[in-house]
Parts: sequence; structure tokens; C-alpha cells
Amino acid sequence: MSDDSKTCPKCTSPYGYKDQSLWVCPECSHEWSDEALASEEAKPVEKFLDANGVQLQSGDTVRVVKDLKVGGSTIKSGTKVKGIRLLDEPVNDHDISCKIDGHGSVYLKCSVVRKD
Repeated sequence: MSDDSKTCPKCTSPYGYKDQSLWVCPECSHEWSDEALASEEAKPVEKFLDANGVQLQSGDTVRVVKDLKVGGSTIKSGTKVKGIRLLDEPVNDHDISCKIDGHGSVYLKCSVVRKD
């Protein structure tokens, strides 16, 4: 890759361009510097680990490991949840967005599920 373009670290677009001291992605408007990118690469990548320490991915099927009170009802331990979606930005410390039969859309924490 030449010095006049770089791959965007956020959306992986190959069209990043230099604007004064920052690199800019024309597709997602993300801005970064070479120094910030180097320090981010030094940090360990945040991972979504279930209650047993297994890596989770969007689309996985999981089971709830303990009873959870949601609204006026309870999600029982062992409830199967299909097609989870991992959130880039947590909602009230919840990492997973999913739909559970009888409960609708729910946010869960990785620590209360195990990969099926």
C-alpha cells in the first residue's frame, strides 16, 4: 500500500487519505493518526467470551446459564437463544442483542450465556 492511501481500521476501506496530521476514511468518516493506530494495535483485542470462556460470534446459538428476571417474567436457565448479535457498543453493560420466544427483544451479558 502506498503512502498516499491507507486501509481504514474501522471499516477496512482501502481509500483512507491524509488530511494534515490525520488519516480520513471517505466511506465511514473515521479519522485516525499513525500514533493512535500503533497504540491500538498494542492493546489486546476485546473479546466476547461466554460464561465458560469460549469466544462468541454474531449468529451463534447460546443457552442461558441462570434464571434471569426480565420485566415481570423470568427467563429460565437452559433457555436456548438462536442468532445472537454482538454489540460494538454495550447497552447498560449488556453485550448481546437477541430475541427470545415469549419475551421479545432482550439484551444479555456474555457472562450469563454459554455457547451451544
